[in-house]
Amino acid sequence: MRIRPLRFACTLLLVCALVFCAANPPQASAQSTQTPEKEFDMHAPYVRYHFQDSDMDFTFGSVVLGSISNGGAETGEAFYVAANIKDGDAASWQEQWLRMAARVEARGRKSLDGGHLISAREQLMRASNYYRFGLLAMMPDDPRLKPTAITSREVMKQAGKLYDPPLEYIEIPFEGTMLPGYFRKAARDDSPRKTLLMLGGGETFAEDLIFYIMPQAIERGYNFMTLDLPGQGILPLEGKTFRPEMYLAVKTAVDYALARKDVDPDRLAVFGISGGGGFAPQAAQHDPRIKAVIMNACVVDAYPLFASMTPVVTATPEKVAAFNSFHGNTVKIVAWRWGVPMDNVPGLVEANKGFSFDPAKVTVPALSLVGEGEYGGDETKRQQKLCLDGLANPTKQLVVTPLNEGASNHCVMENRSIVGQVAFDWLDDVFKK
Repeated sequence: MRIRPLRFACTLLLVCALVFCAANPPQASAQSTQTPEKEFDMHAPYVRYHFQDSDMDFTFGSVVLGSISNGGAETGEAFYVAANIKDGDAASWQEQWLRMAARVEARGRKSLDGGHLISAREQLMRASNYYRFGLLAMMPDDPRLKPTAITSREVMKQAGKLYDPPLEYIEIPFEGTMLPGYFRKAARDDSPRKTLLMLGGGETFAEDLIFYIMPQAIERGYNFMTLDLPGQGILPLEGKTFRPEMYLAVKTAVDYALARKDVDPDRLAVFGISGGGGFAPQAAQHDPRIKAVIMNACVVDAYPLFASMTPVVTATPEKVAAFNSFHGNTVKIVAWRWGVPMDNVPGLVEANKGFSFDPAKVTVPALSLVGEGEYGGDETKRQQKLCLDGLANPTKQLVVTPLNEGASNHCVMENRSIVGQVAFDWLDDVFKK
């Protein structure tokens, strides 16, 4: 039995240990990638996109192709890269994406030098995302890791200046380091406006969330903010790994947001995807300044999930060594982000003690959003029920987005317009009250 890896951009804390839950997956189509065994992979792609390796195929379909609608990729560039990647091979994936990133960056800088600012911005934004794709399954001791991450960030910072209003790069002091992030105002003036603070999960970089939902936020009149929390981005290189009290870092982000004149303190929402589906409500439990919370999907308590996962508990170094490099590297990186030795994947079970919140102490309106395929797991359903039954505020809702509209995968990354519709329609109604 193979362990499925956490996927970049929204690797759910609840499944960051690469969960298989017993259940019958929904039938997608004749092209479904599901196996006939009675096992449920929360990270499975529910249609075949390109690769035979399902880990890489999920990443390509949800992370890469999913970002197209928000300016993170182009179809032709994406499929050209895919056509040159060796299936399941991490080095091949990295090499091809980094080559494309350099080509697109060069095109963007040519436009910038010529004063063609819109063209430059579009190309540079994609280049930043392609550098980010190149970081996938890249080991912590790879000498390319830090410089590539810095290049991705620097290219986005350059592109961000070309927006109107600009996408601001920010750094927030926290425990002797800086949490890097971004803030973009909904309009040029300083009038206080409703604001969305976006949190990622187990292998998220702040840049990922720009392509996840920023355009939808700005179009609806929301300021948009996101940042790297401990464990995310390259903060583990500084020793800042995930720990149970994630709300402390989120509090510093709320401090920053509410110190700005352009943020309405009565309309500040936090939206967490993947592991952020636990971080966001935990923050709301501890910080009354948060006025609404959205989760994709809700993670009430991660520890019992890990403790019951045989594939995690039995992930010996020998088994991990038998995985292909794309999968195996990602498994090890997940452990690294939790401060667990990379040859001790089962250590993720104990490492996730305390990654929880008490729904009864979350008193603000709350929405849990989950794709139909991911919701097909018994444990996912149980977590959502615990969440919705326990939440204190009567304004609470669970929305399951449908497979037959291409909105079924983890974090619904393959249909970000539906995410925007569900999240912001709900949030607009909450903030009207």
